[in-house]
Amino acid sequence: MTWLGIVIATLGPAPAAAQLPECLTLEDFAKAKVGEFPPDWKPRKDAGKDVYMVMEERGLHFLHAASKGLGIQAAKQAEWDLEQYPMLAWSWRPREFPKGGDERDSRTNDSALAIYLLVPYSRITGPKAVKYVWSEKVPVGTHLNSNYGLTQVLVLRSGRPDKDDWVEEKVNVLADYKRFFGESGTPTPAGIAVLTDGDDTRSSAQGDYANFRACRR
Repeated sequence: MTWLGIVIATLGPAPAAAQLPECLTLEDFAKAKVGEFPPDWKPRKDAGKDVYMVMEERGLHFLHAASKGLGIQAAKQAEWDLEQYPMLAWSWRPREFPKGGDERDSRTNDSALAIYLLVPYSRITGPKAVKYVWSEKVPVGTHLNSNYGLTQVLVLRSGRPDKDDWVEEKVNVLADYKRFFGESGTPTPAGIAVLTDGDDTRSSAQGDYANFRACRR
């Protein structure tokens, strides 16, 4: 958004520049119907519509994911100024970890919760992505990659939580993107995505997602 200020000398000093909002809402599921796949989202495969469903709890709308032997992403197209809003924020909570899941091994690479920042790259190979996961076993801070290096993975949380409470996250996704891909420029995001999967372990996994925002530093 372009802000245009007009200064007239006879009126005295120029007014203060309009303040940008602290955060932009990328998705809060407020307009989505409970019990349905959210509008404006697309599953990578049609079967994904059975994995992701909007639910409501104490007035909060959120995306509940329940995967049984499937590994299908759901994504929402969204563009914003990463220079102005480099922080990606959301809430999540694991409900069921995939049995034997370990993101370090391609044979067991399943997660209860995963969030992606998507950046355009190629129609053939797909987008570049920074992926944040909540792992049951892999230590926090572990850096992995997949999809021939196009997906850079960071373990943000590890282990089972003490309670079923929501956990709020805020990460500098621009800094992580530049660090992992070795780029100095600022890309324009293509959107965000989620993945709760149990295909590699042939098990079930469940997790909840809410309140996706792009924020200032």
